[in-house]
Amino acid sequence: MLRLATAALVGTAIEFYDFFVYGTAAALVLGPLFFPSFSPLAGTLAAFGTFGVGFLARPLGSALFGHIGDRYGRRPVLLGSLLLTGLATVAVGCVPSFASIGIAAPVLLLLLRFLQGLGLGGEWGGAVLLTAEHAPERRRGLWSSFPQMGPATGFLLANGLTLALSGALSEARFSAWGWRVPFWAAGLLALAGLWLRRSVEETPEFRALAESGRQADAPLAEAVRGHWGLLLLTGGAMAVGYAVFYTVTTWSLAYATARHGVDRTVMLAIVMAAVLLMGLVTPLLAVLGDRWGRRPLCLAGSAACAAWMFPFVALLHTADPLLMTVGCVGALLAMVLMFAVVGAYLPELYPPRLRCTGAAVGYNLGGVLGGALTPVVATALADGSGPPWGVAVYLTAVSLVSLGCFALLPDTRPATVRAARSEPAVA
Repeated sequence: MLRLATAALVGTAIEFYDFFVYGTAAALVLGPLFFPSFSPLAGTLAAFGTFGVGFLARPLGSALFGHIGDRYGRRPVLLGSLLLTGLATVAVGCVPSFASIGIAAPVLLLLLRFLQGLGLGGEWGGAVLLTAEHAPERRRGLWSSFPQMGPATGFLLANGLTLALSGALSEARFSAWGWRVPFWAAGLLALAGLWLRRSVEETPEFRALAESGRQADAPLAEAVRGHWGLLLLTGGAMAVGYAVFYTVTTWSLAYATARHGVDRTVMLAIVMAAVLLMGLVTPLLAVLGDRWGRRPLCLAGSAACAAWMFPFVALLHTADPLLMTVGCVGALLAMVLMFAVVGAYLPELYPPRLRCTGAAVGYNLGGVLGGALTPVVATALADGSGPPWGVAVYLTAVSLVSLGCFALLPDTRPATVRAARSEPAVA
């Protein structure tokens, strides 16, 4: 289990590195380089718009790779999604700026971001099923939390490299070529991930499906037809995790550096400290999920996010590094209460023949609702001189929507999850 979980963690970390390095670049440099005729605010909005395209592509990637995972096995998903995301990320680092090739530059950026999202949409389903379907029932939450540490690890890798380059290079050199280096590094990371995953075995549950010939012929159609309510509820439930995470890790970078003049290096260090703490507590909270059930932690996390959004915005507006750190840490700790256990929770909601498609599509629908729109909406709502209370209202509303969705989902306490994984009673 440790070898399998490590392979899931490393691959997920690499794919999220690819995804996050784009978000950091969008917050810091992509606006003036690829949308130079826009005002600073409009340029940032446009850069975050291309950032959001990756989230729109993720449900499509979930459907594509979910079909492969439910028809042909979880293992091909792990390899194909990593290869696609890695190639697209390296290519982003090679796109010339608007000054060199004109309108083709943002068009290429948009296309490659779409491919990034397509690959990442398939990654999560394959990684969590690798651990969830190999793990013993009473430790499924713990082992499934390894892929959930991937986003934190990938973010730290992406922003650590960006922080090092930002500190070592002048502003002119960083804008000219330094921001591209993290994208090029994705190629080496993808090769390392493919090497690590080359010997991963197929999961026992899929092998049993294949031996009995019970794979779904059209997993997405079957999931939509028989479980549309469950798909919508899981998408709405996951929105809070995306909204809070990308507000802290992406929007706050742009807000603090552009509005308050906080040094880019200082703000990256603040966000990285908060993400590091989030990653460290993830397996500890997952153990609680194994003991007490996934749904109670999801409810607690959504409620905590709703309660913390106004303090978070107030602390961020102070531009004081210590207070901003408290705000970011509090937001991510509230979010991870939910995020730590969904790697086990979502797969348990779906029957094995539809699990790769259902869990991944539901998970990534939350990305469209909470991740694609949040940086754009938050940037627009923060336009003004006072504290951006509109951002707090928006995030609180998203948190309450997710809280309602989790309240309508069934519990899957480990002791009551049946070996056959029959579908829950949701239309």
